[in-house]
Amino acid sequence: MPLRPALRPLIAALAALAAAAPAWAASIMHGFADMTSMTLWVQTERAARVAVELHPEGDPGRRRRVEGTTRAEDDFALALRLAGLDPGTRYRYAVTVDGRSVAEPGRFATQPLWQFRTDPPAFAVAFGSCLYLNDRFDRPGRTWGGDFGILDAIAAQAPDLMLWLGDNVYLREPEWTSIEAMSARYRAVRAMPELRRLARATSHVAIWDDHDFGPNDSDGSFVLKGAALETFKRYWPNPAHGLPGVAGVFGMVTYGDVDFFLLDNRFHRYPNRYPPTAEKAMFGRAQLAWLKQALVASRAPFKVVVAGGQLWNRANRFEAFHGYPAEQKALADWLLEQKIAGVVFLTGDRHFGGLWRVERPGAYPLYEFTSSPLTAGVLAHPPSEERENPELVPGTLLTQRNFGMVRVSGPRAERVLTLEAYDASGTLLWQRRIAAAELR
Repeated sequence: MPLRPALRPLIAALAALAAAAPAWAASIMHGFADMTSMTLWVQTERAARVAVELHPEGDPGRRRRVEGTTRAEDDFALALRLAGLDPGTRYRYAVTVDGRSVAEPGRFATQPLWQFRTDPPAFAVAFGSCLYLNDRFDRPGRTWGGDFGILDAIAAQAPDLMLWLGDNVYLREPEWTSIEAMSARYRAVRAMPELRRLARATSHVAIWDDHDFGPNDSDGSFVLKGAALETFKRYWPNPAHGLPGVAGVFGMVTYGDVDFFLLDNRFHRYPNRYPPTAEKAMFGRAQLAWLKQALVASRAPFKVVVAGGQLWNRANRFEAFHGYPAEQKALADWLLEQKIAGVVFLTGDRHFGGLWRVERPGAYPLYEFTSSPLTAGVLAHPPSEERENPELVPGTLLTQRNFGMVRVSGPRAERVLTLEAYDASGTLLWQRRIAAAELR
């Protein structure tokens, strides 16, 4: 039925009013928190003025305000730096968009200043990989994603930090050729109610793997890797992304007395099918030079190396580090020669998980804890060579959706790393304790 002429001016006025309405809805995520600062990530529906008011819990008289503006060229995403904070303090905050409240007040905590004062704090870090959201770009047939409540199960563990180990979104075919489409995929995932709750429950740091970098099994030849990196940096406000002159998502964060080394296994990667020559690399010379320097400089009792794909599982025939034999051997030999203590590996990607223990002559074993998937499809029946791998710690094979926890506790000279695996409901599946003294 056509509009009556008298209604047309009213409809036009209402449409104009709606277009000019404040961008009240917003997504919020906690970035990394150190002793005196924290990054609060906010995304609005359109250009808007964002304000954050915060104060130490129980002391509203010390209220502060930080402001910024979201812009279309940044996909209306904004990383607000909350600096000049007190160590070891819980803060309350409220976010307004164009003057209107957009969410319940939130809380976060800065890390304590413990050095030269007390034993290091006990803390817990959650991690996982492969977060898949079903939508219109799915392949025909049965839906692949599920158990989205796993994100609430992670939040229920009250971790101090969440590490995202890659495939944090799944870019589909229409999104491999457009930075706008890449951003739309990220935006859709950030709109998940379960993720919105987890995003404000703890701090978050991320690396990527192939599906949030580009096509399946993608590598450094992907011509839009610059756009993929720009999108990643926009949505994950890590403290650092690469080094000056060395692009990528790699970096390092410290929580308590533990250093976490975040690796980029895509940006500088040679194709999997590239001949196994000396030049074939997964991480590249510059990134590994940084990692070696950072490991030597670290005084942490545990040095946790985080990568998107498996590094030491010899039974892995898919995208494994042993497909890059020169680079893998060089790193393994270097770790032996330098006698680097306390190194543990966290990895993702496989759509099943477990704990691998790789013996080394004359040195402590290397532990690799793989957690995958969060909500993507599960490989319920891994190949027999995986199930029968003697380096797989008995009782740790994970053939359901899962997430991992790393808990660090104990006095300064007797720190203990506890690795735990949980299913999608938050049920503990297994637990392994490793004393720092075992990794020397």
